[in-house]
Amino acid sequence: MTKSDPFNFDLRVSTAKKRNPRGRRGMSGAVETSTRECDHAGCTEMGKFRAPKSRDSTDDYYWFCKDHVREYNAKWSFFDGATEAELQRQSEKDAQTRPFRKSVEERAWARLGIEDAHQVLGGNATRNPGRGVVGRKLPPTERKALEILEARDDWDKAAIRKAYKSLIKVLHPDMNGGDRSQEEQLSEVVWAWDQLKDSRNFK
Repeated sequence: MTKSDPFNFDLRVSTAKKRNPRGRRGMSGAVETSTRECDHAGCTEMGKFRAPKSRDSTDDYYWFCKDHVREYNAKWSFFDGATEAELQRQSEKDAQTRPFRKSVEERAWARLGIEDAHQVLGGNATRNPGRGVVGRKLPPTERKALEILEARDDWDKAAIRKAYKSLIKVLHPDMNGGDRSQEEQLSEVVWAWDQLKDSRNFK
């Protein structure tokens, strides 16, 4: 509750729990609000821990103190008294897998005839692989230069120079019958190599 609240409402969860403590469990599994006595014969401790009475009525509980619930749990088995056939049936039931249910979003796409939402993006779906693992720290100009040359930050200068030369061969007008349509990209590649050729960040 704050002073600026004109209605004096206290909506905190902790306050609601204090007002309604019924059935509240502690981290240990104890029902802190239980007023029962331990069901173990002769024990006068508080029964704050519940344990199922049988496998046929798992909603019906004994209430024990901490020591006696541990003792009971160590001896109790869900399959006590079960026949071989019942065990087999339970094993088969546990082995069955449910078919994977589609999410609400997937069902909405399916109504539009789209099985995979990435189909909406078409060819753009795989063009941006994301930033991935960030390598070593480099100045922004050198990072940009590496992107232009399609090089990695763990390459040495010889490998970067090789990438630079292969791009020059593809983009230079002399190699393309005088075609100057890629001159802008060529100038970017030359600029990128100028940023990296004297850099101390590469061997």
